[in-house]
Amino acid sequence: MRLAFFASYNGSSAKAITAACKDGQLDAEPTLLISNNPSCAAFDWAKEAKIKTYCLNEKNLGSAETLDLEIANILRDHEIDMVACSGYMKLIGPQTIRAVNGKILNIHPALLPKYGGKGMYGRYVHEAVKASGETITGPTIHLVNEVYDDGDIIAQLELPVRETDSAEDIEARVKAAEPDFYIETLSRIINGKITLPL
Repeated sequence: MRLAFFASYNGSSAKAITAACKDGQLDAEPTLLISNNPSCAAFDWAKEAKIKTYCLNEKNLGSAETLDLEIANILRDHEIDMVACSGYMKLIGPQTIRAVNGKILNIHPALLPKYGGKGMYGRYVHEAVKASGETITGPTIHLVNEVYDDGDIIAQLELPVRETDSAEDIEARVKAAEPDFYIETLSRIINGKITLPL
């Protein structure tokens, strides 16, 4: 399986997935990383891992439609089978989704469908979980469609929320669990234990 990553900042889950591929834990080939952010820190580790990198955004391509088409073409040119988003902060367009037959995964730091949608990212998610008095939270891996956090749910991991937890505590617990959960879910997809909807 040829993997691409979309990341806007550190791409910490993508970095962990890449390491799992290199050490034989995952039967996949990390091939390229696309970011909308010219100062994306993920470029550094991606280049060290010999992964091709692209900085693509509306500013350097002129429009959302042109950006969508350019990303789709790159995915096709590199024969990408699946995309794993790792903190990618932009809405993904229809051409990009079609280029990999809808096989674009995202990890969201809450148990969707709760605490998802536009504006629900990073600390905002965990503050909302804390304010609502939830006793469980955790990451969700879902397919990407043209609406934020709306695609089919593939896997979820439940983690406790303690009364004494701050939003920062919740965020730290979820972040610590995300990379291994992403790797485990990808492994189950590759091994046929999870079948993605067509």
